[in-house]
Amino acid sequence: MPRTLLSISLIALALPLAAPAAASDEDFELWLNPTTQFDLDDDTAVQLETAQRFRDADRGRVDTYYGRFWVKQQIGDGLRLDGGIERRINDGGADETRLLQQLNASSGILRGRLRSEQRFREGTGGRMGLRLRSRIGVAVPLSEDGRWTADASGELFWTLRGTSAGGDTGLTGLRTVIGVEYAVSDNVAVNLSYLRNQDFTDNAPDVIGHAPLIGIDFSF
Repeated sequence: MPRTLLSISLIALALPLAAPAAASDEDFELWLNPTTQFDLDDDTAVQLETAQRFRDADRGRVDTYYGRFWVKQQIGDGLRLDGGIERRINDGGADETRLLQQLNASSGILRGRLRSEQRFREGTGGRMGLRLRSRIGVAVPLSEDGRWTADASGELFWTLRGTSAGGDTGLTGLRTVIGVEYAVSDNVAVNLSYLRNQDFTDNAPDVIGHAPLIGIDFSF
């Protein structure tokens, strides 16, 4: 990709980071994201993904912990199909179970992902929420040995059916991430990113979180 076009792509992805909401409730958070992946063959892998999101409970933002189990299948050049299940614990809030399906695509430095989520939140009588998440980003090598990579992405959240009756639907969220990753070895990578998460809410200020995102990936 020409350098000028690459610069434009990165700027376009990063713009939402600096765009203030007309009315918002903003706070700082800390997100951790350890993962472990086991390759079953050249095209198939299983992954255990965990996350810990620490927030300010005094402002009504509960800490969140989740575990996801993924089965990943390469289905073509630059195409991968994943299926998974997630259990999410909201400290002081309603816990949730999710079924997940996603298609990942890559071409050169470009990255894309489309995810479907079926959400079952406790206390809703078994009501299923349905949400789509679409993400586009870039991953740019920073070193000749390929160990350093810069990445940026923007992701939209589309709620088709709320987890509770009368819940918000339509475009309900935006997540933008920019950061770097370092491959410590063939099996271990660490990444540090800045993440901005914005929840769009009807008849209330948007809820915005700013967080350092620290990840470590193990593969076997």
